[in-house]
Amino acid sequence: MIAIGSDHGGFELKTHIIKYLEGQGVELFDFGTYSEDSCDYPDIAEKVAKAVSNGEYEKGILICGTGIGISIAANKVKGIRAALCGDVYSAEMTRLHNDANILCLGGRVTGRELAFMICDTFLNEKFEGGRHQTRIDKIHAIE
Repeated sequence: MIAIGSDHGGFELKTHIIKYLEGQGVELFDFGTYSEDSCDYPDIAEKVAKAVSNGEYEKGILICGTGIGISIAANKVKGIRAALCGDVYSAEMTRLHNDANILCLGGRVTGRELAFMICDTFLNEKFEGGRHQTRIDKIHAIE
């Protein structure tokens, strides 16, 4: 199951992504926000990141206006590797090499169809392990 959340700036794209992924048979839980009313992205990022970090959800998707703020906030949670991706190649590589567990998108900068392709790639690619695991271990060791 995938955790998803957005602030007001990512709300519209989030609604399209939910509809798209549910149509693909992906199970999602929406952590909010549930409207375009202004809210604080760190609150949503923390909920999704903690749910992924504690193993309740396999991966997460977070969306704010640019994807920058929400990715910074999510990465404050221990065990989270949130990656802001604006193209399919970055989504592929962040799964293959970084084992990213949260995808971040910019609702005001990423088109809907591109966002769908990025989500598909992120959710379907597998971590390569090997030499990349050593690097992930070093990331986790950073205090």
